[in-house]
Amino acid sequence: MTAADTAERPHIVDTTLNFVTPGEKVIFYATDRKRSHMPLEEHPVRIEDVRPHAAELGLETCGFDLIERPTAVKNFYDDAEVERVYYPEIEQLVKDITGAEKVLIVNHVARSDREGTKDGGQPSYSAHCDYGDFTTREFATNALGEAEAEKWLKRRYLFMNLWRPITTVERSPLALCDPRSVQPGDLHGSEVRGGLNDPNRPPLYGFNLAHRPGQRWYYAPQMRPEEIWAFKIHDSDPDRVGGVVHSAFVDTTAPADAAPRESIEIRTISFFPE
Repeated sequence: MTAADTAERPHIVDTTLNFVTPGEKVIFYATDRKRSHMPLEEHPVRIEDVRPHAAELGLETCGFDLIERPTAVKNFYDDAEVERVYYPEIEQLVKDITGAEKVLIVNHVARSDREGTKDGGQPSYSAHCDYGDFTTREFATNALGEAEAEKWLKRRYLFMNLWRPITTVERSPLALCDPRSVQPGDLHGSEVRGGLNDPNRPPLYGFNLAHRPGQRWYYAPQMRPEEIWAFKIHDSDPDRVGGVVHSAFVDTTAPADAAPRESIEIRTISFFPE
């Protein structure tokens, strides 16, 4: 099914997502998930096809956008090729869609729900927003050094995820929650230990979402390798739409023989002109 087909026949998936129990804190061991403290509740949700809403949505409207952008990468599992070819592509894409002056590539992670995939490379099936301001600033400082980071962090800065399918998504799609439907009290602090495939990395701090009726969720059916989800993780400007909660989910409409989901995500920090 093509993007044009789904635009004509929008999909709606009734499924469940995992939300944090109100008042609790998730401690997630990314590379050793059995150690995690995950006080989660399963709630039914309706996830809408984003394609018919494309004209209504955007980075500065709801914090996310579905973008058509082909790539020259041949093998997303070759880290050297990703860094040599894909990093410059993503840096230019972020500048094009945001107007940023400077873009830092934080890292990349290839993921799959294929059996046997190590914990650090599996999708996350809980409603979360990866990082907040503390971790954003920490990443920038580690990348630039204290003096250089201090200069750039005086400007507006934006942490963003660029998520691309490696093959057309047949199962375990990514769902995004419209931040305009999330209230501040819905978000609860979380801690990620051993994040970004580094078991020795110091803790990273973000948020998990508690369920509340009225939260609106979207996905892109049969998302193709030529498409990218661009979505905010943190925006330093409090007057702009902020981070986007997201989660992989079980697509109840997927066929039993659906191919495993394969995807790659790159996290970036952008700095804007003064």
